[in-house]
Parts: sequence; structure tokens; C-alpha cells
Amino acid sequence: MGTAAGLAAFRAASASASASASGTDESLPFRISLAEWSFHRAIFGGKLDHLDFAKVTKEQFGIDAVEYVNQFFKDKAKDTKYLAEMRTRADDLGVKSLLIMVDGEGKLGDADDARRKQAVENHHQWVEAAKFLGCHSVRVNAASDGSFDEQQERAADGLRRLSEFAAPHGLNVIVENHGGLSSNGAWLAGVMRKVHLPNCGTLPDFGNFDAYDRYKGVEEMMPFAKAVSAKSHDFDAEGNETHTDYRRMLKIVLDAGYNGYVGIEYEGGKLDETAGIRATKDLLVRIRGAR
Repeated sequence: MGTAAGLAAFRAASASASASASGTDESLPFRISLAEWSFHRAIFGGKLDHLDFAKVTKEQFGIDAVEYVNQFFKDKAKDTKYLAEMRTRADDLGVKSLLIMVDGEGKLGDADDARRKQAVENHHQWVEAAKFLGCHSVRVNAASDGSFDEQQERAADGLRRLSEFAAPHGLNVIVENHGGLSSNGAWLAGVMRKVHLPNCGTLPDFGNFDAYDRYKGVEEMMPFAKAVSAKSHDFDAEGNETHTDYRRMLKIVLDAGYNGYVGIEYEGGKLDETAGIRATKDLLVRIRGAR
């Protein structure tokens, strides 16, 4: 299928695909998913098998949607037997596979056109894997080099090329604020406007803004958001996250008209990963119930 036809097909299917990915329960202002990075210490430490992630998510936390991280099955992007096992395990539990977070495949905004093209091609396998798993998106990074404007142009070029590849697969390409200029909300919003494709968007993370105002950054990213990451680190005695005012942040998210999944991404060190995930879920549920 050609690029133009692929984009046209994507636009035609976009509304129904988005509704499916975001859930259709209109009584909930948002639904809750779990990002696999929340278990990075357990997985890297051999205490949790990547293939058991969906089971743990459903049985320990009562969460029915997951966000994978490619680092945990880095050599399996083209292994259809392994991917089929992932999908079967999730489907058997009634767990939705929402997206794959992709790292380590090159700079999509590389200053060198050949390396930028190679980075785009390196991501193709993860688009195909995400399609196989039934995901709606791949989360990518917008790393680049050069001046503010040069990086916008270069990142937009790489993202446009990848989004054009992803469109016939019915997949979104979404960018997280993840260091460098991608942690500048205005810069990333500008990149989105330059790409200007319906399947290219953002994944605002409540953290990862460095010195940039996190509330301003999320507000700037929300018009393009196709997923949201509830980053958490520490909690006070009342169960509130101490680095981010979740009530304020979720108001920004919902005021933008977003009603999809909010993904738990616990990254703290004071609580173990299970306790941190549970504390984040409890906070999200409490705020959701108060609306």
C-alpha cells in the first residue's frame, strides 16, 4: 500500500481504533494501564520474566492494560513464535497490549541523513511487532543534534518517515519527553506541528522535564497526546506523590479532552516496585473517584 493510500486508510480507521485503544467506558474519566518499566529492576535482576508481565499486572494489581518496553525482549522483534506467546498470554487474561516503548534504535533526528534513515528503518521491526501484538502505538524518542530549529526539522523528518511507514499498519508513532530538547514542551509541540500527520503524536510523562516546568510541558503536549505516563517516585503519609501534584496534572490531562489510558510508571527507590505500583494506582483511583 502506498504512503498516500496508507495515510488515507489510517485516517478512516483512526476514530474506531482510538476508541478501542482508549476504552469505551464513558463513566470513567480515564483508565489505568501499567508500564513495564515499573518492573525494570525485577526484570533486569531475573526476578520477573518478561512473559509473565501481563499475568502479574492483572493478578496482582487488577490492571487490564500493559505498555511493553523493547529492552526486555530486544532480540524478539521478529520472533513471531515469541510474540505469539506474548499475545496469547495477554489475550487469555483479558489484558490489552497498548504500546511498545522503543529505545536503543538510533536517533530519529540524527544530523546525518543516512544515520537518520537507518534509525527510521531500525524502528520498522517494532512497528510490525506492535501490530502483531495488537498495540495502537510505538513510543519513540526524538533525539537529535544541532540548534533548536535544526533539531526540530531533523526530528520532524525522522518522525514523518516512520509515521508514514506505520500508517498502513494502523499504528501511531508517539514521542515521550525523554531528555534533551524533547523535554521542552514547546519544542516538542513544534515538532508535532511540523510532522502534521494524524498518526504522529505525544506521550506526555509527568516527569522527565529536567528544569522545564512539568505542568506547562504536559499542557503543551496534550493537544497531540495519544497516551499519558503517570511517572511516580515518592509518596507522603497521605499517599500523594511528592514530586508531582497529581490532581493538578490530571486536571490538565482531562481538560485537554483526553479520556484514554494513564499508564503507571513507578521509578522510585524508597518503596519496592510492587509497593510503588500499588501506591501509584491507589492515588490515580482516588483522584478518578473524586471527579
